[in-house]
Amino acid sequence: MTGALDAHVVVAHAGLDVRLSLRPGEVLAVMGPSGAGKTTLLDAIAGLTRLDAGHIDIDGDRLADALRHTPPSRRAIGLLGQDPLLFPHMTAVGNIAFAARSAGSSRGEAVAVAEEWMPRIGLDGLGDRRPDQLSGGQRQRVALARALAARPRLLLLDEPFSSLDVLAAAQLREVVREQLHGTTTIIVSHTIADAHALADRLLILEGGRMTQEGPLHEVLAVPSTPFAQAVAASR
Repeated sequence: MTGALDAHVVVAHAGLDVRLSLRPGEVLAVMGPSGAGKTTLLDAIAGLTRLDAGHIDIDGDRLADALRHTPPSRRAIGLLGQDPLLFPHMTAVGNIAFAARSAGSSRGEAVAVAEEWMPRIGLDGLGDRRPDQLSGGQRQRVALARALAARPRLLLLDEPFSSLDVLAAAQLREVVREQLHGTTTIIVSHTIADAHALADRLLILEGGRMTQEGPLHEVLAVPSTPFAQAVAASR
């Protein structure tokens, strides 16, 4: 199993200085108030933001430090946010197949992989639909499958359920939980429901710094800051 992450993420303009360590297959939830640096943290790991200091290693491979910056396309990291960012001219199957092709599959293999994903994400029979013919929840399911079809070493989820209604969000959480299959994952969220559904550990990020981190149940049982206390009270 791959996906071991060792990172010290320092982004000066955002006041961000965070150390992370994830075992292969581990799922970490990151919560914090608005402006805490959560999205910047994911962007830095994905390669969308450069480090000012520190490092990012996956499976012992140095992807970034103060002098090195591996482009996002060469990091084998999947990123899914609130906007699924599907290719509007491609069908659902085409979007997923594109990711499989980028991971090295042949054209035929990529289409086969994409077609296998459709029932797994609850969209069997909708593979020939384009994004504008799908609901918001359906588009997000396709985006999840596209991210996982690329066989990422690390999956980053940036509030992927926040733009969905309550029912669609609950359904997609279940799909994500079923489909991660040992993929090392970091999920940024404003709701404890996401952490409960998916995460092994919880990190509280405030003012660009980690204020508490540990197994989910331990952090919620003994919250150490007012924000963490508010999170625990929202269970």
